Amino acid sequence: MKSLTTSAHIEPDTRFRVTPFADRANPFVSLRIEGDSIEIALISSAGTSTALRNLAAAAIEAAGALDAITTDAPEVTQ
Repeated sequence: MKSLTTSAHIEPDTRFRVTPFADRANPFVSLRIEGDSIEIALISSAGTSTALRNLAAAAIEAAGALDAITTDAPEVTQ
């Protein structure tokens, strides 16, 4: 991965878009994560499909962890 550090909050209305660029000399895909005030584009070239699958697996693991901690947490009332 090239060097860049950023952070953004994923909100319920976050949008995701995949755009393939089938250029024969340099094929790649763009994975865009879009919110109201931020857009992150991840560019993946040939040979990086395993890294994309690992990203997807990590996102599924993170979603499961979030479900677990929000389901098991006591409800806060005011």
